[in-house]
Amino acid sequence: MAPVRCLLPLLPALALALGPAAGELRRPLALGEAEELWEELWDAEGLPGDLPELEPECRRLLAAFAEGSATLTGCLGRRARPVRLCQDCHRHYRRLLAQYGSIARAIGNSSESHNCAKSILTSDRLQIVVTLSEFFNETWETANCANCLKNSSEGLSNSTVEFLDLFNKSLTCFEHNLQGQAIDLSPNNYTEVCKNCNETYKMLNELYNNLQRMNRQGGESGHSAHLCIDVEDAMNITRKLWSRTFNCSVPCSDTVPVIAVSSFILFLPIVFYLSSFLHSKQKKRILILPKRIQSNASLVNIQEKYS
Repeated sequence: MAPVRCLLPLLPALALALGPAAGELRRPLALGEAEELWEELWDAEGLPGDLPELEPECRRLLAAFAEGSATLTGCLGRRARPVRLCQDCHRHYRRLLAQYGSIARAIGNSSESHNCAKSILTSDRLQIVVTLSEFFNETWETANCANCLKNSSEGLSNSTVEFLDLFNKSLTCFEHNLQGQAIDLSPNNYTEVCKNCNETYKMLNELYNNLQRMNRQGGESGHSAHLCIDVEDAMNITRKLWSRTFNCSVPCSDTVPVIAVSSFILFLPIVFYLSSFLHSKQKKRILILPKRIQSNASLVNIQEKYS
């Protein structure tokens, strides 16, 4: 019963006040005894009738929301590392939204003697149900879980399923090749991993880059933001293993185009300054007139002066 737990701090004083005789003090009651005493007094209508009490339907809605909050909290905590929030907890989150909606829709229901939405959501300053709901919504939005789910949020999107499948294949390849090198005397020699898992890693990296480009344009989920935290964390783990743990370098076939493009970009300033120098040199050329033309021009000027 909700009021029982809300008024538990008053029970020691109540127990002392209800001693068997005037002036005689009783020992403080244990928690279980205090709850039983409270329930007996409540059932016997021995307490004031203006204390808040929820209707049975409102208690049912509140209990469902409390259970859903506990389930979702447990799922978020268990899937915090490695991050698997969106793919494992989306059903619990969707169910909690429905439970909160059932409480909120009770507003204006005149058939109930006590309005469930008003009693549960706004009857006190703390508003714990509203606070919990806002916390879960903010966590879900910060994780960008909508970008991993279908528009109806009923399951993972096709691109997310493809990425996670390729991610699992990459980890399996790493593990398999590490076991094959167990007899190697050098623990830091991961040549087999780099050689045998290179193709799988490249495919995963390219798929991740494609998902990023598609997401910026408002792709499959319709949300133009970061990828969901599950995908980002999985890619970060893979890249750290590949570059830091295994120290796998980029293949030579990939570095040739990079070197060619870099050389071309570095050569562009030289071409620019050389062309600018030649162009300015042409402008500085001076036109030299023949001496006969200069003398004729001077004679014409003298005649015009004295005419």
